[in-house]
Amino acid sequence: MSFDNKYIPLITGIAIAMGVLIGSKLNFSTNEAVFAKNSKKEKLNRLIDYIDYEYVDAVNTDSIVDVTVNGILENLDPHSVYIPESEYQAAADDMRGNFTGIGISFYVYKDSIAVIRAIEGGPAARAGIKPGDRILYADGKQVFGENLDRDSISEYLKGVKNSSVALTIKRSGEKKLRDVDVKRKTVPLVSVDASYTLTKDLGYIKINRFAETTPDEFKKALSELKKEGVSRLVLDLRSNPGGYISAAEEIIDEFLEDDKLILVTKNKNGEEEESFATSRGDFEDGKIYVLINENSASASEIVAGALQDNDKGTIVGRRSFGKGLVQREMSLGDGSAVRLTIARYYTPTGRSIQKPYSEGKEAYYDDYETRYNNGELQSADSISVNDSLRYVTPKGKVVYGGGGIIPDIFVPKDTSMEGETINYVSRNGTMSYFAFEYLDTHRIEFKDISQAQFIADYIIDDTVVEEFLEYVRLNDSPVMFRDYKDALKKAIKANLAQQLYGNNAFEFILNENDAMIEKILELERRPVKTPVKE
Repeated sequence: MSFDNKYIPLITGIAIAMGVLIGSKLNFSTNEAVFAKNSKKEKLNRLIDYIDYEYVDAVNTDSIVDVTVNGILENLDPHSVYIPESEYQAAADDMRGNFTGIGISFYVYKDSIAVIRAIEGGPAARAGIKPGDRILYADGKQVFGENLDRDSISEYLKGVKNSSVALTIKRSGEKKLRDVDVKRKTVPLVSVDASYTLTKDLGYIKINRFAETTPDEFKKALSELKKEGVSRLVLDLRSNPGGYISAAEEIIDEFLEDDKLILVTKNKNGEEEESFATSRGDFEDGKIYVLINENSASASEIVAGALQDNDKGTIVGRRSFGKGLVQREMSLGDGSAVRLTIARYYTPTGRSIQKPYSEGKEAYYDDYETRYNNGELQSADSISVNDSLRYVTPKGKVVYGGGGIIPDIFVPKDTSMEGETINYVSRNGTMSYFAFEYLDTHRIEFKDISQAQFIADYIIDDTVVEEFLEYVRLNDSPVMFRDYKDALKKAIKANLAQQLYGNNAFEFILNENDAMIEKILELERRPVKTPVKE
């Protein structure tokens, strides 16, 4: 089966879940003059009142307000966004890094809640809930059937800390239903996806976003790796969309010596605020590699830029997204909020890495396709730089502003159909659903297999690949991968491992023969040149 390369961007998917930079150290003091009466605000209020009380048809003015707010923000930068009340809690939980609930990951599978995994050490796991269990009732309320809604499910499973929920469980192979009382607790939303050793002294940590809990998660992972003898680290920030500036600063502080400049922020009045490394770093003497790609944004770029500008470590990969704007979340008083751009940030050499957005949001977010078409994802020589935005680090390294972090060592994107197959299907929802359904009927086979045994010895045979291809066909997927069985086997194995053992196993399997990691291992094998004494 052959494919025209022009279709590859469609298969990879170019939608980027953008992170927002909130919770920075900038001080935002409320100025009453900002909120004083003025004719512009009175005009909007009067129009809404006219519609409310005089318009001939019934109108939901709440929706009009939402449209108005979004319309205003459309005329600003691409990262000033409105968060309606219905979405606010989920967004807040994600950035806070935890929520109060029973601690399960689940699918709404067919007509019931199917448990994928109970979070280790969480309330559900302690209560004996297992993967594959179906939750039928919560406090006597039926939570199965044709009209099952995921949002309403969350209302029953989440709740006040230390409150209890009575669940009725159906377990495969058992005729009798189980009644289980689970006490809700604070459940972490993990931002460190993986942490393990690549060699005896080279560790690997992957961060998926920068939440409030990320620094503590990172320090715990780093501490465990150091106990194993790690003195060199790969920090994987690929496709990390960002998050809190403060979380990024704490991560950087682990690597930089005291008083090294981390970041400069500048507001509309030209007022600057600087942040510096402290004496708290636990890896200042260790060697650091940072992996980035075209989807690494905002806080990820702060980390890469601060290390690069301080001549610390090596940045490996492809040019990052290019987001150098700082947002602050502000309540609108009705449960909704706006994340408004309040400043720009600059790396220690003084460069802004914000890419232009004057051509509009569509062109801004279509930048991936532009990079693909101009060859930038395949060759570092195709990266366009502006000589007027040229900066030099203390040790003489030339770096550029104007749109993303350019890595020290470039690794091209695998745009072959097989490479794209791994990326697409391994992190695609269809594959995850297939893995769940496969385990649902084969779970007993994995009962006594440890994670280490699974990774080292478990083989996905051609029969399982054929099952997946049939599953995809039945779900009307337009993508066919029959010619790429090795890639499919790797993706299936990774997804099974994720549901059996967690994200660490998932990333470990997908990272086998990964081009960027292989490049670092190659660099590590090179002999260190020592100066000749005369």
